[in-house]
Amino acid sequence: MIGVGSGLYIGCVSDLKDAQSLTDAGVIHILTVDSEEPAVPGFHTKFVRALDDVSTDLLSRLDDCVSFICDALSTHSESKSSAVLVAYLMKTQHLNLQDAYTKLRNLKPHVKMNEEFMDQLALYELMDCKVDTTNPLYKQFRLKKITEKYPELQNMPKDVFAVDPAQTQNAEAVYRCRKCRRTLFRHSSILSHCVGSGASVFSHKKMRIVSDSEDQRQCTSYFIEPVQWMEPALLGVMDRQLLCPKCSSKLGSFNWYGEQCSCGRWVTPAFQMHKNRVDEIKYISISALK
Repeated sequence: MIGVGSGLYIGCVSDLKDAQSLTDAGVIHILTVDSEEPAVPGFHTKFVRALDDVSTDLLSRLDDCVSFICDALSTHSESKSSAVLVAYLMKTQHLNLQDAYTKLRNLKPHVKMNEEFMDQLALYELMDCKVDTTNPLYKQFRLKKITEKYPELQNMPKDVFAVDPAQTQNAEAVYRCRKCRRTLFRHSSILSHCVGSGASVFSHKKMRIVSDSEDQRQCTSYFIEPVQWMEPALLGVMDRQLLCPKCSSKLGSFNWYGEQCSCGRWVTPAFQMHKNRVDEIKYISISALK
């Protein structure tokens, strides 16, 4: 067990077996991030089930873990997870990811994190060390984890699906079916992506290669988060066309393994709505017209 800061330690499972040493160090709270919950009677504990592999979504639990540490530091605390400790240092000491990780490794040189957890911490840093569930990058990340956790695509959490904008109203721009005018999704549901390298990536499909003067890097579709009206079509199915829930006209398609945008970028998972099948509707305040 190694001290990371005042009243804060990082250790391993074997340290939990020596209750007397924990007590002597003044440990009262224990945060365990592991595949199995240890029995640690006599302490205030928090357990986060997590495997050390690429399918684990640790990012969504970081705020909760950091809050537990912050609350516990009125006394003392001990944590096993290197990733959570790095997140704590980033948030409370305003360090970037690399500096926080370096600080931890200086204290405990053999500490290692898999590449997936490093990627999640990088996203945590991009969100200013706060899990922002409205952030498009976080939404895309969570959708990937859902695909890995539910390979049969059954019994997925309901909060994966954005609220159907046809059932609620606010001032946000929405997108409607061009044929029947049914409201389909909000602007905040669009998951933006970096523009790809254009038509050259489709050369394996023997597509006509055009000159650079013709803008072939434009995205002809919106990639969005799944919306409640899609649920019956998505569950248990890897890919399928997306049809308007009112008039059944084709809007696009989805594929949990991903699809390629017209700009050349691969998006995973992909819920693709063709721009020529929907219209953007913006609300204008009456007072703004006066």
